[in-house]
Amino acid sequence: MANSPQAKKRVRQTLRRTEVNKARRSRVRTFLRKVEEAIATGNADQAKEALRAAQPEIMRAAGKGVMHANTASRKVSRLARRVKALSA
Repeated sequence: MANSPQAKKRVRQTLRRTEVNKARRSRVRTFLRKVEEAIATGNADQAKEALRAAQPEIMRAAGKGVMHANTASRKVSRLARRVKALSA
């Protein structure tokens, strides 16, 4: 259990950051799901729009430290490849 004032403050800060990061992660997953659903339906235009909306969200999450930068790049790359294959 945290006893020092600094440790107590760190606990408060960690709880706050955890909530913010959870919200960001959830938001990213929602955008990813929209792209996945558009790909599953076979609608190329809708998939392109969803990817265009998802890409900045994913990269923003990487910038904020919610996910690793390489993970974000990999996700964007793989989604873009699948969307491109769908429209071709």
